Amino acid sequence: MIGIIDYGMGNLASVRNALNEIKQECLISSDAEQLRSCDKLILPGVGAFGDCMANLHERNLSSFITEEVQSGKPLLGICLGMQMLFDESEEKGITKDSVFFMAV
Repeated sequence: MIGIIDYGMGNLASVRNALNEIKQECLISSDAEQLRSCDKLILPGVGAFGDCMANLHERNLSSFITEEVQSGKPLLGICLGMQMLFDESEEKGITKDSVFFMAV
């Protein structure tokens, strides 16, 4: 099963619909324990880097994602989610608060 990480800034329905189209079982959740049971994770995103990081921290998902990636779980970042794989962003000023650069 693929877990679609809901942190309040993603086009979740589009990702779910794409996975449904290829008959791939998935769930959308912001609950780390539910997502931990998934084989793979997708981090979609729409918006700005800094806002994304704030939402991930607010929902206690940043450390969860780091732990899962470090354990070898595949993570696909889409759009803003892919930008989160970098160690910083210059969008709206410099933001160096990415959790993912240490994990990948």
